[in-house]
Amino acid sequence: MNDPVNSTILLLDIEKYSDRDDVEQAYLRRMLYDLVDRALLAAGIDETRRRRADRGDSVMELIDANCSVIALLRALLTEVPAQLRSRNRRAAASARMRLRGVVASGYVAVDGLDGWVGSDLNHACRLLDAELLRNALRDDPEDFALCVSDAVYQGVVRHSHTGVPAEEFRSVTVDSKNGPLAAWLRGPVPHAVPRSGDADAAAGPGVVPHTPQAPARTFDFGGATVSGGVFGGTNHGIGGGTFNGDVHFGDGGRGERR
Repeated sequence: MNDPVNSTILLLDIEKYSDRDDVEQAYLRRMLYDLVDRALLAAGIDETRRRRADRGDSVMELIDANCSVIALLRALLTEVPAQLRSRNRRAAASARMRLRGVVASGYVAVDGLDGWVGSDLNHACRLLDAELLRNALRDDPEDFALCVSDAVYQGVVRHSHTGVPAEEFRSVTVDSKNGPLAAWLRGPVPHAVPRSGDADAAAGPGVVPHTPQAPARTFDFGGATVSGGVFGGTNHGIGGGTFNGDVHFGDGGRGERR
């Protein structure tokens, strides 16, 4: 295995890839690789300065750490959405491509079987697979959701270089099997999607779910009208009648009238 080398890590994944048939998957793969090549060339990163791993529905790029991360982010924020808009507007629904993306940095080694090894790469993959990023893509009108590692944000994004506006990124914490990971999401932080049968989660964080109530019933006694409410003990004066015990109005009316 080669010694670990510091690299910029770019990961891109196609949403709902496994829902497509073989012909559609082959088309989406070609579309993805062409889009990535165009974006990296726009960032001034040619094939001699990057290394690609094919993951079927996703692509992983190890990029020379000397290449500009600012130029890479600028291309991801402009070139990728533009390419997606251009391609998707002409595509059938089954061929429409929506992407999740992660930009991170760290040390990665390549073994004799061309396998990539490194905890920094593992963390980037956890960000790519996070439910939060999936939910962000669900809400994104540009068909592209982007997350950057905390190291990339602190080293590059927070300085708000031209074409990389820091104010568009939000601090998030992603749960993973390796523990919580700090990251930065471009765009609004989405609400969680409730699991099947989990009605309370649909209200979103910090929202008390509404519990439907039966409509209040109205009772008319000799010209006096009472809606809802509870009366205890002996009650007089409703059309001249007297009620003993608790009388409930609004849930079916309990009690004895004489």
